[in-house]
Amino acid sequence: MKITIITACFNRAGSIKTAIESVLNQTFPNIEYIVVDGGSTDGSRDIISSYCDRIDKIIFKSDHGMYEGLNNAIREATGDIIGLCHSDDQLYDEDTVKDVACAFEKHPQADMVYADGLFVNATTGKPVRVWKGHPLHRWRLVCGWLPLHTTCYVRRSVHEKYGLYDESYKIAADTKFLLSVLYTHRIKTVSIPQYVVRMRMGGASTDKERMKDMWKEDIRVFKETGFHFPVVMKAMKMLWKPMQFVRGWVMSRK
Repeated sequence: MKITIITACFNRAGSIKTAIESVLNQTFPNIEYIVVDGGSTDGSRDIISSYCDRIDKIIFKSDHGMYEGLNNAIREATGDIIGLCHSDDQLYDEDTVKDVACAFEKHPQADMVYADGLFVNATTGKPVRVWKGHPLHRWRLVCGWLPLHTTCYVRRSVHEKYGLYDESYKIAADTKFLLSVLYTHRIKTVSIPQYVVRMRMGGASTDKERMKDMWKEDIRVFKETGFHFPVVMKAMKMLWKPMQFVRGWVMSRK
């Protein structure tokens, strides 16, 4: 089994090194690592290039957003499984990819494996928000819950069959993709009860200045997916968050 890990980057000189090294330090031996940079001007490209002998494929190509960059990388991927480690994030520990591979081997029927994710303070590294990857039920989807995108490892055949990310979205293309494959097409999933990613608070989907745009895009996703009450769906999606922050607060106190 080969697992492709994709890192998308744009002007992340302060964090891209940590993301890259979290992938390069994995114990799983059969990783294809692809880094795509959408035209950084802050030194990110130089940092990425310094790892050129250890990264399988580097794509320097101006794009119109993260999802176009991810699509460019997915088209180049040759792994059986595709996972993400964004430039602000890092894989949780050195055995993360090995554990995901074991889950696929244990459940060969699974099209997707997802898990728990930890949001941390970008400065202190302390937990802020804990995302639990509950077993998938359709009622959860109808109530606005989805797996955390960066914990999702998907068979490449899923993209080949159902498509890539909708590049007309700037923030919520992952939501549209997940609803498409999980709710509309009902692919088979497995949830593993462990952390697989640390995410720095302040990314595109957690920036307060972009919450309004995210609201609009989520409403559009729900409409295009066929839900009759998209505003209600969005409201229910927001209701899952308070408990995530409570879990993060509890963890930070330990």
